Amino acid sequence: MKRIYPLLFFILSCFNTNAQSKYQKDFDTFWDTIYQHYAYLSHQQIDWNKVKELYKPQVATVTSNQDFIRLLENMLIELHNGHSSLNVNLKSSNRLVPSGQDIYAEEKRGKFWVSDVKKGSNAEKAGLKIGAEIVKCNGDSLRKLLPAFLPKFTQHHSNAMKQFALDMLLAGTHDKPRVIEVIFEGRPQIIELDKKVFSDNATPLMEAKLLSKNKAYLKVNNCLWNNDLIGSFDQALDSLINYPILILDLTDTPSGGNSTVARAIMGRFITAPMPFQQHEYDEKDFETKRHWIEYVYPRKKTFQGKLIVLVGHWTGSMGEGMAIGFDSFKKPLVVGTKMAGLLGAIEGFNLKETNINFQISTERLYHVNGKPRENYTPKIQTTNEVQTWSYILKVK
Repeated sequence: MKRIYPLLFFILSCFNTNAQSKYQKDFDTFWDTIYQHYAYLSHQQIDWNKVKELYKPQVATVTSNQDFIRLLENMLIELHNGHSSLNVNLKSSNRLVPSGQDIYAEEKRGKFWVSDVKKGSNAEKAGLKIGAEIVKCNGDSLRKLLPAFLPKFTQHHSNAMKQFALDMLLAGTHDKPRVIEVIFEGRPQIIELDKKVFSDNATPLMEAKLLSKNKAYLKVNNCLWNNDLIGSFDQALDSLINYPILILDLTDTPSGGNSTVARAIMGRFITAPMPFQQHEYDEKDFETKRHWIEYVYPRKKTFQGKLIVLVGHWTGSMGEGMAIGFDSFKKPLVVGTKMAGLLGAIEGFNLKETNINFQISTERLYHVNGKPRENYTPKIQTTNEVQTWSYILKVK
C-alpha cells in the first residue's frame, strides 16, 4: 500500500503538468494571434505587451476550462470593443455588447443617464425610461462596479473605454437578474430588468408595412447573416416599389451579418456599380498593407423613390457597413443615433489545445470618403429612437 501513494502523487503531478502545458500553450497562441492579426492595437493605443505581463502569471492558477475562459474574457476587455469575443461562454459570463445589451446609458456631469432603450427589450417592457438617472445596479453604485470592465494595461482611460465598461456593466451576466435603482422625474424607482424574459424566437426575418399613403416601411430583424433574407427582401420591396418614400430600418442589427446579404439589398437602390466601403489589412511580416474598395452592383428592379435609412445604437457591424455604403450613394438619407461602433471586419481563430474558438477584428473598414466606419455619424443625427421616429413621421 505504501507504494501506491508515490505512484498516485506522480500521476496527479503529470496530470497537473499537462493541464498547465495545455493552458499555457493556448494562452501563448491567443496572445500571439491578437498581436499578429488584430487590426486596431496601434489605433486604440493598446499596450499588448503589458497585457501579457499582467495576465500570463495568472495561467499558473488555471485548473479548468472554466478558469481559462474567464481569463480569456478578461483579456478581451483590454480590447474594449464588442467585436472581439469568444464563441463559448459560461453562465456567469457577461452578455456581449451590443447584441446582449438593451440599455444605452452615458455619463454626464458625473452621473449616469439612460440615453436610449432598445425597442421591445426586457428593459423597455420593465418600464425603464429615457432620461432616468441610474443610481445603482444590483445594490452597488455604478462607480464601484465599472473598474471590472476597464482595461488594466493603463490607468488613463479614454471615453471609448469608459463607454464600453458602462455598456458591459448594464448588459449584465447570463446567470444574474439585473435590478437597477433609478431616479426618474424626481422619483426613485427599483426596476427588475430580467424579472420576466421576453422571447423573440418567432420574430420574422423582416417586416413590411405602410406608414402613410406615400410612405412604406421595411425593417430587418437582426438577420443580415441569413441568406434567406435576400429573397424575403426582394419580395417585400417589389410589393412596395412604386411608393414615393421608403423607410429602411436597420436599427435592430446588433449581430451583424455578411456582405453578400448587404450587397444584395443595397443593389436594389442603384443603377450602376458603386463603391460602398474601404478595407485595410496589415501584412506585419512584410511591413506593408493591403487596401481595397468593395463595390455594390445593381440587381433586379431599382427603387427610384426617396430612401431613408434608419440606424441606431443597435446597428452593428454589417448594419454599420450598409449605413456608410448608403451614405456614399449620396441619394439615400441616413437618420438616427450614432451606431454601435464595432471595429472592422472579423475573422475567427481556434485554440487547438482547448478547442476554444474566438473572433477578432483583422481588417479596418472605412467610408469611401476615408472616415473610419466606427466614427461615422448619420446625416440627420438623433440621440435616441424616439427622436428618430419623431423625425420620420414628419417626412412627407
